[in-house]
Amino acid sequence: MYPIKRNRRLRTNEAIRSLVRETIISPNDFLVPLFVVEGKGVKEEIASMPNYYRFSLDLLEKEVKELWKLGLKSVLLFVKVPDNLKDNAGKEAVNPKGLMQRAIKTVKNACPDMLVMTDVAMDPYSKYGHDGIIENGIVLNDESVDLLTEMSLSHAQAGADFVAPSDMMDGRILSIREAFEDEGFFNTGIMSYSAKYASAFYGPFRDALDSAPVDLKNIPKDKKTYQMDYANRFEALKETEMDIYEGADIVMVKPGLCYLDIVREIKNEVDVPVAVYQVSGEYAMLKAAVEKGWLDHDAVMMEQITAMKRAGADIIASYFAKDVAKLLNK
Repeated sequence: MYPIKRNRRLRTNEAIRSLVRETIISPNDFLVPLFVVEGKGVKEEIASMPNYYRFSLDLLEKEVKELWKLGLKSVLLFVKVPDNLKDNAGKEAVNPKGLMQRAIKTVKNACPDMLVMTDVAMDPYSKYGHDGIIENGIVLNDESVDLLTEMSLSHAQAGADFVAPSDMMDGRILSIREAFEDEGFFNTGIMSYSAKYASAFYGPFRDALDSAPVDLKNIPKDKKTYQMDYANRFEALKETEMDIYEGADIVMVKPGLCYLDIVREIKNEVDVPVAVYQVSGEYAMLKAAVEKGWLDHDAVMMEQITAMKRAGADIIASYFAKDVAKLLNK
């Protein structure tokens, strides 16, 4: 008790604070999302995500090499598909010469040791902006799972280390895992978006890929029939446990900051690595506040990242990954 115990002794200076710090951030914690587009020499800034870009394949190669030099060893690929290749069947998603398949090969050729994860969902390929096939105003589950499985096999064949199903269709993890086993992709991993909530924080991401649901009659206006209700907690545990049972190697909670209670809940219950996605809206809010002069960019960025790891995240998918790595390497 006081004065024998003075807790402030361990806060006296930076040396002692660093020595007893419980949560340490390193470049090894990060999964770097990368947006890929067709073309050559393309580096397009995303208007709603300042200082974040879409890359053509030639500049993707350069970016990946830079990430590796910073100690960032894992990337998560997303593609922006031209409108003329979008449909309601996801045909382009399984094209062996498609943009995603070429992006995987580009990263592996540029940096063979880089861990490549790929987004598995239909929305970039859908003319309706949904994560599955639509019929009579309903997003079909089983038919969509068949497509997602075929898409995952296509990514594995192109050289992906992990696939990351982000669609929230029921049963897709088991279907993908069984297909991998049948085709000999025993070491290809699955990082499941197990607790993906129907969040308002995804707006800038949908701008980046032009993948927002379209406003048409008989088309669902949102993704609430398959993404989770943000009011629910125990449902996240159920979804996660089912995905692990079906063969997921890593599970993810998305979004990040508003769902750290879910991260901790899941971390306490499962025995696989837990990822969290610090999503585009979280990134954009900080960038906007900094532009106004209201917040210190690096200080708030590190506080948020540390909170995610402290909550139990083993992996952090973040648009700040490169900024954090540069800061840590100073």
